[in-house]
Amino acid sequence: MIHLMEDEARNLSKRQDALWVRARMVQAIRRFFIDQEYLEVETPCIIPALIPEDHIDAVACGDRFLHTSPELCMKRMLAAGYEKIFQICKCFREKERGSYHLPEFTMLEWYRRDADYISLMQECQELIVSVASAVGCGDEIIYQGKVVNLRDSWERLSVREAFNRYVPLSLEEALKEGRFDEMTVCYIEPNMGVERPTFLYDYPASLATLARLRKKDPAVAERFELYMAGVELANAFSELTDINEQRLRFERVQGYRASIGKSIYPISERFLQSLNTMPESAGIALGLDRLAMIFTNSSSIDEVVAFTPEHL
Repeated sequence: MIHLMEDEARNLSKRQDALWVRARMVQAIRRFFIDQEYLEVETPCIIPALIPEDHIDAVACGDRFLHTSPELCMKRMLAAGYEKIFQICKCFREKERGSYHLPEFTMLEWYRRDADYISLMQECQELIVSVASAVGCGDEIIYQGKVVNLRDSWERLSVREAFNRYVPLSLEEALKEGRFDEMTVCYIEPNMGVERPTFLYDYPASLATLARLRKKDPAVAERFELYMAGVELANAFSELTDINEQRLRFERVQGYRASIGKSIYPISERFLQSLNTMPESAGIALGLDRLAMIFTNSSSIDEVVAFTPEHL
């Protein structure tokens, strides 16, 4: 036991430099949003209903759940008239563990009315450039041997273009065979954000439960993900505000979860009803642990948190 405690103390000590960078990163994020006149909000972590998603499982807390994201409550605030809000909070997902995953992790989310996913791309770029400067990374970030240039224009690549460029299957074949995620992980993600950050955008409509469809091309949703050095950092979209369409999408996800034997979670009727007053808006979720990994050149998420689940 003594040797175990000594090893844990050494591991904690090794993380000090990374945790100092992480702290400066979080402080810089807050300054950025305060300067942009965003309101910082706090919403409950324990909630009675969830947004159903195909492969995200929640942690039960009595007859309620620890939230997998703060988006339900934050979107209700948008619908109530809040214009620009952000939140930094803990989120919880059952059985997520790996080099880039923890069952308890830190999320940054922000929402803006009268915005769409294109305007969020620009704001996301401005945020990361500002924070990189604040933590001393400057215009270039070296992550696991990859040099990522923040100065030049960031790449914007549609999902279809990415499939045409990198994947041996067509986008239609991958969707039909249920291999979209596999093809994305194996062929697309390693090529994303290698020399400069990449916004991968315009996802198939079937892969965006909460995103608005493009009016001129309803086969795609106004959704993007941000990558740096092959690491997915953020997921964003123009918000869907059609209550009937949103209910149908939730029911489809519930049906899929039932078909593969996963838990069926209650759907928030309060959230659905709030869509009746939801303005056109856009929102984004960005993983702060992963961003800290990028800024500290850490190969594992374990290196940028004080404690991992295995050492509690």
